[in-house]
Amino acid sequence: MDAQRRYDLVTRYTQEVVTDEELETLLEDSPTAYIGYAPTGEMHIGHFTTMRKLADFLRADIEVTVLIADLHAHLDSEKSPWDLLDARSEYYEEAIRGMIEATGADPEQITFVRGREFQLDEEYTMDMYRMAAETTVSRAQRAGSEVVRESESPNLGGLIYSLMQSLDVKALDADIAYGGIDQRGIYMLGRELLPDHGHDAPVCLFAPLLSGLSGGKMSASQESSKVSLTDSPEAVEEKINDAYCPMGEVEDNGVLEYMEYLVFPILDERGEDFVVERPDEYGGNLVYESYAELEDDFVSEDLHPADLKGSAARTISEVIDPVRERLTDQPELLAEAYPERYD
Repeated sequence: MDAQRRYDLVTRYTQEVVTDEELETLLEDSPTAYIGYAPTGEMHIGHFTTMRKLADFLRADIEVTVLIADLHAHLDSEKSPWDLLDARSEYYEEAIRGMIEATGADPEQITFVRGREFQLDEEYTMDMYRMAAETTVSRAQRAGSEVVRESESPNLGGLIYSLMQSLDVKALDADIAYGGIDQRGIYMLGRELLPDHGHDAPVCLFAPLLSGLSGGKMSASQESSKVSLTDSPEAVEEKINDAYCPMGEVEDNGVLEYMEYLVFPILDERGEDFVVERPDEYGGNLVYESYAELEDDFVSEDLHPADLKGSAARTISEVIDPVRERLTDQPELLAEAYPERYD
């Protein structure tokens, strides 16, 4: 694979690269990438967009590690109770494997690691103490402000969280740190600290955060703002049909973002077009080879939100279907991880 194609695969559908020059140098060799997920609430379509990106890394011949950050899930205001960490970690790994497979990539090519497998080691612990001595409370708070639950009297765990996430890059020997744009503060802290701890500053790739279906930011606690991986086709259709999607408006339009960052990339890998089904009296079907074409028609009002929503719901449901089936076929996995919902 030529250098330009490799670079394009790695950077497409990202919001920011820190830095382009460093990434180009890395891609002259065989770099490694990692992403970490704290196993807290159930995974949803927002996670799917970032997981889809891992398929690009694999196709660009980059080694990928997924960290199931179990200790982080408890440190952040006990979002996951201690006795549920193992069950939720197992669920996250299973869901991620399902998402990777649904993108057409092979999850067996990815290395899965849990935090407790290395974050309790002596070397890691000593590095963390050193980092704690070097970092002010305000700096740690600022780094994690978009990730860790905040209050006027923050828990100590939330401050340690940012240091550990920075240190994970070294412990996993990652050249590339990948995550949502909300992770930017933490990885910028890591770029500052890691060179003094025997590891190069990582190249950072950041994915955009999807808008909620109800407009504004997607909320993990607001069920109607997102499509969950276990939602039935009927539930997906209802959520998309009720979604904020005003005629001609792109900003904060979660339906369009689902199309841009999940549906079209997967259809592109399959060599398929996106078809908007319409009755003949309304002009008949519309066929789109790219998201840009769809957005142009939506902005010019040649594509009505009602027509988009119906076809988007069907396609989104089809995309998540293998993941949904994988998870719902294991009811004991869901019940152990989220007993308050599935028991």
